[in-house]
Amino acid sequence: MNFKKYSRQALIPFALTAIVSAASAQTAAPALPDPASTTVQALGWMQGFPPAADKLITFDNPVGNTFPRIRWTFSHIREIVPTSNVWRGPGAPSALRAAPVNLDNVRFKVMGTGEELTFAQSLDRNYTDGILVMHKGKVVYEKYLGALEPQRPHLAMSVTKSFVGTLATLLAHDGSIKPEALVTDYLPELKNTAYGDATVREVMDMTIGVKYSENYADPKAEVWDYARAGGMMPQGKDYAGPKSFYDFLQTLQKEGEHKQAFAYKTVNAEVLAWIVRRASGKSLAQLLSERIWSRIGAEQDAYFMVDRIGTESGGGGLNTTLRDLARFGEMMRNNGRTANGQQVLPKAVVDDIRRGADPAQFVKAGYTTLPGWSYRNMWWVSHNPNGAYMARGIHGQAIYIDPKAQMVVVRYASHPIAGNAGIDPTSLPMYQALADTLMKQ
Repeated sequence: MNFKKYSRQALIPFALTAIVSAASAQTAAPALPDPASTTVQALGWMQGFPPAADKLITFDNPVGNTFPRIRWTFSHIREIVPTSNVWRGPGAPSALRAAPVNLDNVRFKVMGTGEELTFAQSLDRNYTDGILVMHKGKVVYEKYLGALEPQRPHLAMSVTKSFVGTLATLLAHDGSIKPEALVTDYLPELKNTAYGDATVREVMDMTIGVKYSENYADPKAEVWDYARAGGMMPQGKDYAGPKSFYDFLQTLQKEGEHKQAFAYKTVNAEVLAWIVRRASGKSLAQLLSERIWSRIGAEQDAYFMVDRIGTESGGGGLNTTLRDLARFGEMMRNNGRTANGQQVLPKAVVDDIRRGADPAQFVKAGYTTLPGWSYRNMWWVSHNPNGAYMARGIHGQAIYIDPKAQMVVVRYASHPIAGNAGIDPTSLPMYQALADTLMKQ
């Protein structure tokens, strides 16, 4: 296995990967190892009582938390960093009815190369940890690989942002947040920052002009300060920088103008998460539990990674089981209603997300794998004939909702390449092929 060929973003600590741009690594994909050779079982990470010294994965060992070790880490976050629980509520889990369909032989062509793959082949190609497909409210396909199991939460990465965006949209519908208001109406602490003249809507749609670099080749890039402040990497004994997410956000300065173009920067999600907390008077974990998680019939509690003062990472720290992620996705597909008739979100909230934003602002960002898309309320909207929209996270995390096909696909993965541009070519056409097949059922 030649790990020197991997992109820089594949070789960073596991917690840091939650903040990498979801569409970075626009270059051609490097040669990658056989996925079967990188499993926990094949390589022995954290196996034995105790594990061998060279197989340990710990927070203070960044080299130990790179690929392929992330194939274990992403399914065991709570064992490495502090977390905040998202209670599933007191009720019984809602049933996920099964109606299996053999999708393994569904064929599609890889974007850009024209290579033909089957759905089954794409699972290994994408280093899938688990995937579940729902059609017309029933589970038609469910499979687990890697270290993931049905009852085990997996790191959702930037799929987290879409949960934060959904909560913000819900609060806007309730009148607790006014999207046209200035950020400083809620967070006066940000008066002297890039957000001093920004609106909440600009934050929700990531059209903020803020000086924030995620260039890992630059040791002075703001990403390192963010990571240290948020407890995503050790601070070191001589560290004198921000000690929390809140402290870090107050250091950010303006670069360019707002509302000129879409610019994907994780700090915007952290600002929105702060607004949501301030407007609701509740933590993200409590609010998510009360307004969504306890109402969708989740099987398991979810949890967030937190910084040193217990503040959840709204940019990439949520962990859920695959089945509960499917329940959330199905609720979104069904206009905010669960299979048992519970109206969790007003239909207007889902409609506001699904309609997307201005693709002209999005195109300026240069997302070559997403022509015609837009970004609204921290969701990715395709504007394709099926009205599909997504929550996306690096290393292959996804919720793909296709209203016309009545299909939801949820996937957790641990791909060695972080950026979705390296994963989209074998994912986006696969989703469409599944939709085309299921619409014939």
